[in-house]
Amino acid sequence: MTLAPHDRLADRGRAPVPAPVTRVRRARNAPPWWFVLPALLLFAFVVLVPSVRGVYYAFTDWDGLNPDFSFVGLDNFSAMLSDADARQAVWHTLLIAVAITIVQNAVGLVLALGVNSAIKSRNLLRVFLFAPAVVTPIVTAYLWRNLLGPDGAVNSLLGAVGLDGWEQDWLGDPDLALWTVVGVVVWQYAGYSMVIFLAGLQSVPKEIHESAEMDGAGPVRRFWSVTRPLLAPALTINLMLSIIGGIKLFDQVYALTGGGPGHATDTISTLIYKDAFTLGEFGYSIALAVVLTIIVAVASTGQYLLLSRNEKAAS
Repeated sequence: MTLAPHDRLADRGRAPVPAPVTRVRRARNAPPWWFVLPALLLFAFVVLVPSVRGVYYAFTDWDGLNPDFSFVGLDNFSAMLSDADARQAVWHTLLIAVAITIVQNAVGLVLALGVNSAIKSRNLLRVFLFAPAVVTPIVTAYLWRNLLGPDGAVNSLLGAVGLDGWEQDWLGDPDLALWTVVGVVVWQYAGYSMVIFLAGLQSVPKEIHESAEMDGAGPVRRFWSVTRPLLAPALTINLMLSIIGGIKLFDQVYALTGGGPGHATDTISTLIYKDAFTLGEFGYSIALAVVLTIIVAVASTGQYLLLSRNEKAAS
C-alpha cells in the first residue's frame, strides 16, 4: 500500500522503535555452554559409561578376568532371593542405616544444644567434637579395632576401675559386633551432625526465644514449639546424609570386622567386595551393587519427599 505524502512526512518524524533490550542482554549474559563440555565429557567417561557397562555386566556371568562371558538374564538377581548371605546382608545394611540415622542425629542435636549455650569453652568444644569427622574412616576403624580388642584399652580400663564383668569381645561376639560398628560410626560423625544442627540453631532469631520466654514458656517448651520447627532444614540435611552414608557403609565395617564373625556384620557393600575379589563372581557382585543403588535411590527419595513436606508444614 502506498503512503500519502503527509503520511510519509509524519512517518519520517517518528523516533525509531528500539529493539527489545531484554533478549539482547540475555544473549550477552548467557554463559557459553561449550565451556561445560569438557567437564561433561569427563563425567560421562568416568561415571556414566562405567555405570552403564556395570548394569550390563549384572546380567552376565563375567568373572572379572576372562574376556568371554555369557548373558544370563535375571539369574543373578533371582539367585539373591535364595542366597541366605545376601538376605542377611540386606537386613544388616538396613539395620545399620536406621540405627546410625537415629542415634547419630540424636547425639548431634544434644551436642549442638550444648555448644550453642553460653559456656565459655564452647568454641574449643566445637573443635574437639568435630575433629573425628575429618579423620579418614579407615584410620578411625583401625584405631578402634585396637582399642576394642580382647586385650585392648577399653577392656583394660574397665578392669582397672573394677568393672570386670563389663569386659567383652566387642568385635568377636556376633551379638555385639554389629552394634559396636554402629557405635564407632556414631562416635566419628556425631560431630558432623552437630555442626549442621548448630548452623540451624544459630539462624533462629533470638527475639522469638525472648518472646516465648516472656510468655512463660520453659526451656523444653521453647525448644519444642520454637526451635524444633525452625530446625527442619537442618534435620532434613542430616537425615539424608546419615541414611545414605549408613546404607553405603563399607570402610568401617571391613576394617573393624571384615563382615564377621562369620557373616554377623556383613552388609551389601562388604558382600559385593567379597563376591567380586574373593570369589571372582563379578556379575553377581555387580547385581548386588545395582540392588544397593536402587535401595539408596528409593530411601533417599522417599525420605526427601517426606521431610520436605514436613518442612513446608513447619514453615
